[in-house]
Amino acid sequence: MIPPQFDCVRPRTVDEAVGALAEHDNAKVLAGGQSLLPILRLRLAYPDMLVDLGRTAGMWGIRDVGDELLIGTMTTHYQVMTSELVRRHCGLLAEATATVADPQVRHRGTLGGSLSHADPAGDLPAVALAFGTTMVVAGPAGRRTVPASEFFEDYLQTALEPTDVLVQVRVPKLGAGSGWGYHYEKFQRVAQAWAIVGVAALVRRSGGRIEEARVGLTNMGSTPLRATATEAALTGASASAAAVEDAAALAADGTSPASDLSGQADYRQHLARVLTRSAVLAAAGVGATGM
Repeated sequence: MIPPQFDCVRPRTVDEAVGALAEHDNAKVLAGGQSLLPILRLRLAYPDMLVDLGRTAGMWGIRDVGDELLIGTMTTHYQVMTSELVRRHCGLLAEATATVADPQVRHRGTLGGSLSHADPAGDLPAVALAFGTTMVVAGPAGRRTVPASEFFEDYLQTALEPTDVLVQVRVPKLGAGSGWGYHYEKFQRVAQAWAIVGVAALVRRSGGRIEEARVGLTNMGSTPLRATATEAALTGASASAAAVEDAAALAADGTSPASDLSGQADYRQHLARVLTRSAVLAAAGVGATGM
């Protein structure tokens, strides 16, 4: 299909991008375009103006800033998944990003575009939630930070105002020697399809016990979720297959997944428990039959 007619600007600075959004009541930000362009072609959106961030300064790159990695939101999925800094300090993000769609999408799609789109079936919002990332947002009043726990508000809705631009993502470093293990597990109908359910697991072990666990759920509600009951059950538990099994049985507690052609709600809840068990076992370095 042919998209509706629109104008386009290519701001050189973040301030220019914010100004362009403020000047138009029906403007959309164009990042990698992997979600927006199909929506335009299907005429599910009718923007008057696209604000293309492709030439906006300061929106790319990955920097080590101490306890965090600072990732520009126009950094592509491919750049994230192949970054030595990300792989060393935030391996879960690299692992999950490598499962996004196909190579063409990963070379064009961006981290910031994916998070801003906020599709609950997308892989990266749940990872951001598990990591406790912070979003750096620019708007007419200046810049502010929004934690991932407050950023995703509803289906395809975030804390971004119509005049806001997501500029950077701050990801805490959980590198080698910190005791953290990680794994991203997802189930999909065919390769390159959206996740029916996905699980992002971060586990910190000390000796034979689990000191802390963070479990993010993909496509188990209108926003990414944390499996809080599972996290609580794992904290302080022995790093054993039996303890993980008991905790994973709680993964779907409090969730309200959708029913659609890919799976009914109860099926998704079953998948959440199964995938959580697998992801946590891998993250904790525990074999399926024990230590």
